[in-house]
Amino acid sequence: MRICDILQKKKTFSFEVFPPNPTNSTISDIFSTIDKLQQFNPDFISVTFKASGDFSQNTIDLAAYIKKHTNAEPLVHLTCGMFDQHDVDQITEVMEKEQLENVLALRGDKPLDAGDNYLKCYSHASELMEYLRQRHHFCLGGACYPEGHIESESLYDDLVNLKIKQDKGASFFVTQLFYDNNYYYRLMRVARKMGITIPIIPGVMPLTSSTMFNKIMHMAGASIPFELRVLFDRFQNDKQAMYEIGIAYSVNQILELLANDADGIHIYTMNNAQVAADIYQRIHHVLEKELR
Repeated sequence: MRICDILQKKKTFSFEVFPPNPTNSTISDIFSTIDKLQQFNPDFISVTFKASGDFSQNTIDLAAYIKKHTNAEPLVHLTCGMFDQHDVDQITEVMEKEQLENVLALRGDKPLDAGDNYLKCYSHASELMEYLRQRHHFCLGGACYPEGHIESESLYDDLVNLKIKQDKGASFFVTQLFYDNNYYYRLMRVARKMGITIPIIPGVMPLTSSTMFNKIMHMAGASIPFELRVLFDRFQNDKQAMYEIGIAYSVNQILELLANDADGIHIYTMNNAQVAADIYQRIHHVLEKELR
C-alpha cells in the first residue's frame, strides 16, 4: 500500500533502519531487528540509502524483506546527488520488480570524497521527485528541517523549497531530528501559512549515550534544550543513566507531540530494537488512542 493512501485515513507510526555496516553487523542482523520492530505495529519502516553513489542492494533487500515479511510498508530512501538519470532508472526498475511503492526522495549530503561528481544530474530533491512522478506511480515523500536546512539562509527560504517539493510530487514529509518541539510547532504554523498542506511527520531520535550525543550534534546540528544538556553533563559517564535519560526524554517529547496533534510519529531507531521497545511500552496506550 502507498503511504500517502494510509495518511488519507489516519496518522502514522513508523521506524527507520539502515543497511548493515560490514564491520559490526550483517543483513541478517537487520532482518532480526525488523522482526522485532514489527511487533509494535508500525505503519511503515524506512530504509536509508548511501549518499556515496554506490547502488545499495542491501537497501532494496531490506525493503523487500519488510514488504514480504511484515505488515508495514517499506519506504525506500533514494539520494540523488551522485546519480544521473540512468542510475535512477536502474534503481527504480529493481524497486518495481520488488513491488516497492514508496520513495523518500533526497538530494543527500555531499560525501567527503565526491569531488566534481556531486550533483551531476539533480541539484535538488525536487528535481528527482519531478522525474520520478513523470515515469512512475511511486508515493513520494521528502525531508524537512524544523530548525531550517543548514544551507538555507532562513527558515522562510527553506520552506519555499519545501513548497516546491510539494508542487513537484511530494505527498508527505518526514522531519530531521529535533529535541525542542517548539521548532516543529513553528514549522507547522509557517508551512501551513505558505500553502504546504501535506502531512509533516515529526522524526524523533532517542539520545541514549554520550557517544551518540556527540555524533548526532556534529552531524545534524540540532539544538539541545538546556534541561537535556544539564542531564547529559551530569551523567555523561554513567551509561545506564544516559540510556534512561534518553528514553525518558523521547517518551515525553513524543507524548507532547501527540497531544499537540502531530501528523504522526517517526522514530530513528539506529537499528536498536530495544530502544524502540522501551519507548513503545511507555506510550502504546496513547498511540492506540491518537494514531490508530
